[in-house]
Amino acid sequence: MPHVGSAGVGAGARAGTAGETGPEERSAGGPAGGGFAGAVGAEWAKLWSLRTPYVCLLVGVLLTSVFTYYYGSIARINDKPVQPLGNAPVSSVMLGQFTVIVMAMVMVTSEYGTGSIRSSLLWVPVRHRVQLAKALVAAGVAFAAGIAFSVLGMAVARIPFREHASFDAAQAAGQTLATGAYCAMVAVLTVGMAFAVRTAAGTLSAVFVMVSVLPSICTGLGGPFLLAVNDHLPQTSGGHFMLGAAGAPYPRTVGLLITVAWTVAAHLAGRLVLRRRDA
Repeated sequence: MPHVGSAGVGAGARAGTAGETGPEERSAGGPAGGGFAGAVGAEWAKLWSLRTPYVCLLVGVLLTSVFTYYYGSIARINDKPVQPLGNAPVSSVMLGQFTVIVMAMVMVTSEYGTGSIRSSLLWVPVRHRVQLAKALVAAGVAFAAGIAFSVLGMAVARIPFREHASFDAAQAAGQTLATGAYCAMVAVLTVGMAFAVRTAAGTLSAVFVMVSVLPSICTGLGGPFLLAVNDHLPQTSGGHFMLGAAGAPYPRTVGLLITVAWTVAAHLAGRLVLRRRDA
């Protein structure tokens, strides 16, 4: 009996050791979860469980329809020179982009507001992976929304424009893709700012100042320096990228690179705060 007992204890010890080292072995040698793909899937599911994205996309559709019809009507009434049809939805994006901004912001700030961000960071311990997954989902949805807004805007604006707009399929396709890309970059920028600021009011204020208030101040005050600053702000550079107009201060590729730089800077700011501060 003592021999059996010691054997039992030895077996129990070995079982306990195996039980203790099992998770380590699984984390070191095999998949223990969904990885980055799982994080992206989780963020996708969480986004569409909210009411906000549906409301934002609906508002974006309404804003695009109203603004582009108005844009085409004003061009015809004021007898403006003939312009590309895609200019109407590009101009409407300067207002409609806030539907994308709110959608991307809520993906982060709603979790900080409810405290569920702690669960997200427990499920995905690599913190930057959480931010990257949110940014990727926000960019994908915003890109699709930008494409839809552009196509819808051209279809609506064509009615009041009449002979005051030209249509070239290649140019229209380029402007449509550029609009989708701009919306995606704005969404990623917003996710980065949301991780840095962490509150809805603070994030919306910071992004609003960056993409709307500063350009208005620079163009309102005027002067060579402020106008040059305005040309390097995200909304203005994005506008040059989407329009690709001949009178722009730089090629549309440069506008893309400037907007990308702002996006990356905001993403890195969010990552820095996320690494240094607990949820």
